[in-house]
Amino acid sequence: MAKCFVCGKMRMAGQNVSHANNVTKRMFKPNIQRVRAKVNGRPKQVDVCTRCLRSGKIEKAVRGAAISTAI
Repeated sequence: MAKCFVCGKMRMAGQNVSHANNVTKRMFKPNIQRVRAKVNGRPKQVDVCTRCLRSGKIEKAVRGAAISTAI
């Protein structure tokens, strides 16, 4: 089951309603992306919804961040 690591957003139930007012069950799924983010100062793979990514609620971890010294 897809669930946002930050806000806890997950699927919601709803209904398709046709022009003839026929009703069938459906699911609304959030846009969940697996990203490498900093959690407690350490990089970790987490599932985050795009709303939390876009609003900056999570900091993405930089891959291969080597400290370069200028001489």
